[in-house]
Amino acid sequence: MNLYSLMQKRTAAQGPIRVGVIGAGKFASMFLTQALNTEEIHVVGVADIDVPKARGALQRTGWPADRYAAKNFAEALRNGTTYVTESSAELIQLPQVEVILEVTGNPIVGTAHAVQSIDNGKHIIMVNVEADCMVGPILQRRAEAAGVVYSMAYGDQPALICEMVDWCRTVGFDIVAAGKGTKYLPEYNYSTPDTVWNYYGFSDAQLASGDFNPKMFNSFLDGTKSAIEMAAVANGTGLTPQDEGLFFPPAGVDDLPNIYREKSVGGILTRRGTVEIASSLNRDGTEVERDLRWGVYVTFEAKTDYAAQCFAEYGVKTDSTGRYGSLYRPYHMIGLELGVSIASAVLRGEATGSPTGFRGDVMTTAKKDLKAGETLDGEGGYTAFGKLAPARISLERNALPLGLAHGMKLKRDVPKDGTVSWDDIDADETLLAVQIRRELESEFRAELLLST
Repeated sequence: MNLYSLMQKRTAAQGPIRVGVIGAGKFASMFLTQALNTEEIHVVGVADIDVPKARGALQRTGWPADRYAAKNFAEALRNGTTYVTESSAELIQLPQVEVILEVTGNPIVGTAHAVQSIDNGKHIIMVNVEADCMVGPILQRRAEAAGVVYSMAYGDQPALICEMVDWCRTVGFDIVAAGKGTKYLPEYNYSTPDTVWNYYGFSDAQLASGDFNPKMFNSFLDGTKSAIEMAAVANGTGLTPQDEGLFFPPAGVDDLPNIYREKSVGGILTRRGTVEIASSLNRDGTEVERDLRWGVYVTFEAKTDYAAQCFAEYGVKTDSTGRYGSLYRPYHMIGLELGVSIASAVLRGEATGSPTGFRGDVMTTAKKDLKAGETLDGEGGYTAFGKLAPARISLERNALPLGLAHGMKLKRDVPKDGTVSWDDIDADETLLAVQIRRELESEFRAELLLST
């Protein structure tokens, strides 16, 4: 409740919070347009391998040219301006920077940036959910040992869902399910960058703005992003994915207490305490009434008859039993809200969502019949989509995590809808992301053996 006042006090005493941004895509652009007029935050540097793209993002989001004209970091720090560079390493190593925003969306690169940031004593806001769901539990533990915060990005759906789950538990309700809305039909699983814009219906003018990456937007459509985000939520909350993954049932906000409950009481869930998606489209392609396409939700159960009575007295929308209720937020504003994570990490030493274990994973799943010799092209591409699974099932199948499915060559055939395993590819064991993932899998397998 007092985060902004803490920012004001901090600025008066020590100056604004000093931030480094890595990656200059859509999410970063949304943050940058807010940071422009937030006196309590100083964006010291923006790093992107495409410097003209980064400058274009600043110009497009309202920044005057003189605000990002610094010739080096020393000038940026002296004048309160921003230095645009291609060197993420130089930005991470800058002593004055307190917090790094990893916004590249590349899980392999993002893992390296996170490790470097932690090793350099920086708080790390992991906008890169792709990396977080793949190796986040190890990164969080490294950050804790180093005395810095490793955090999900407030404004992105996983952090907002974690916040709702935390609210539920704090006030004493039983969590039944939590998740988000999206536009989904089963056929979307096989969408490619060539078909994605037909499904979205974006205009040529929108596509010409420079913010729209076909692979990224295709990952939103083909179920991959939903799997990634729900794995992150599971790892951050203790909820466990259903063995079947995600069902994507059509559901509007008034349907939440009825649909997102166990099958035994009339819902669709095969497990209580899980994650699930609400599709904004009925299976015939028509739009769901009062859909939750841009929002997040949690369903919960009253523990006592008196609490259920209070639901009725105060107008809580419930199921027919009167015991299952829901809370939802109709939309999220992703990068526009990122300042909450920055302030929380620096001023409170708290994450706005962070992994507490390895419970959910995203298995690489073939979009078509794949042949030995083909190269996987990763999230949102032509070859594979991500499917959510409990970590236990993913490990039993020796599944290749979707985050490592870019650039890996197949050494044997995989049928359409088949799980791509580690045994199906030639893994580059020199990659830091591969090494950290191996560490995570080894530790969790050991935990499974101990538990059985």
